[in-house]
Amino acid sequence: MISDRRTSWLMIAPALALVTVLFFAPLLRVLVISVTEPSFGLGNYALLLTSASIQRTLLTTLRICVFTTAITLVLAYLVAYVLTHARPAAQRLMLLGVLLPLWMSVLVRAFAWVTLLRREGLINKALEALGLIDHPLSLMWNETGVTIGMVHYMLPLGILPLWSAMRAIDGRVVAAARGLGAGPAQAFLRIFLPLSLPGVIGAGLLVFIFSLGFFITPAILGGGKIIMVAEYIDGQIQETLRWGVGTMVASTLIATIFLLMVVLGRIVDLRTLFGAK
Repeated sequence: MISDRRTSWLMIAPALALVTVLFFAPLLRVLVISVTEPSFGLGNYALLLTSASIQRTLLTTLRICVFTTAITLVLAYLVAYVLTHARPAAQRLMLLGVLLPLWMSVLVRAFAWVTLLRREGLINKALEALGLIDHPLSLMWNETGVTIGMVHYMLPLGILPLWSAMRAIDGRVVAAARGLGAGPAQAFLRIFLPLSLPGVIGAGLLVFIFSLGFFITPAILGGGKIIMVAEYIDGQIQETLRWGVGTMVASTLIATIFLLMVVLGRIVDLRTLFGAK
């Protein structure tokens, strides 16, 4: 038994060493820079409480991520519910529609939304042609455009965990409720929805975690007017060369993500989040 354990550790040792070198070592380096530049101490972290620009960036990121998560969950729940109860042939077509955006570059999708959302874009032109608006709507260079682009990217990440959770619900339970006299709405609200809540919470946390690190979509659809954490970090390191401040914000973001992952792991089994057995 001991020999088997040693053999197993020897087999995974190269992978562990690779992960340590390529992942944990850079993270440790980022943390060290955050407390040593420009001088040793926690002065950079004190800026979280004193810097108006950092606080504004964090609040903007939090606000956009919350709205993105809420909208994504509503849309993802509707799609996952229909997907769960669809026939096999329809399920395959719907899954293709869900997975197709994941195969496209985020840069391509961001520029596609530029074409749709700009003042002379397809959406404004269509609304004007229908007589619904007199002047073009401001759908870009603001939080509205950023949120739309992020929701589009996040929908598959919300749909798949919800679909996995809904597939695990025994349909006979809902059928039993209907047989005992419950209407469709009552059976959904009192049986199906509570049983799907772990999937809702897991999908929500997953979408929120991914939203925190968005860079390309806010940079393009925000037009430099909407600064989120990732773009702020890039500006501090690439433009102003304030490495200590940039790595401090990055370390704070990484710590937040790890904390949310711990919370997510306590709510749902991460191994089965995407349908693993």
